[in-house]
Amino acid sequence: MYTVDLHTHTRFFHPPRGKPTAFDPIGARLLSLCARRQNLDGVALTNHDYYPDVDTTGPQPQFIPGIEVSTTIGHILVVGANPPIRTTPQTHTPEEIVSLAHERGCAAIIAHPFRRSRVRESDADFDAVEINGKHPDNADRVRKLAASLDLPIVAGSDAHYPFEVGRAVTRIQATALTPDAVVDAIRDGNVEPCIRTTPLDAAMRTAYRYIHALR
Repeated sequence: MYTVDLHTHTRFFHPPRGKPTAFDPIGARLLSLCARRQNLDGVALTNHDYYPDVDTTGPQPQFIPGIEVSTTIGHILVVGANPPIRTTPQTHTPEEIVSLAHERGCAAIIAHPFRRSRVRESDADFDAVEINGKHPDNADRVRKLAASLDLPIVAGSDAHYPFEVGRAVTRIQATALTPDAVVDAIRDGNVEPCIRTTPLDAAMRTAYRYIHALR
């Protein structure tokens, strides 16, 4: 059994979307440091509309390649050995991205399905639904959605700041921690979402509710 954060970012900021920055390798190292302190086995790097060019050969946690694609109606996490390197925000439909993910041997996950997103209404063949670490109070709604779509549930922190990593993770049943094994476990439903609850996490969730209400 492995503990993996399936939704993280290597930068503290959004703009410029879809473009690598010189900060990405630094952010990845900071994520790795904080993830080790949380005893995580793996971290998926899922920046908005690009996969960062960082060294993935260091000590634990294992970096899992990924990307958070901004589709025409919301965000999709694509995780696996060969995700798209770059996508143009808000130009691809969910169906197109899920098809691309599957062509590349990746899993396609509905990210934060109830935050400015209608991806859940798509007929695309998704592999899982996410409980997002910024909004775990939506967990019951996510479970109902997953049941209606007959999909497994995963979790990720959606960390933009390294200290946020691990506040929501996925327990993965696999014999090895590789990108392909992660994809297989998601598709087979050998996953379990876990949410961390500390006073800091509760304060951060309150702050994010306020921030997202203003955007």
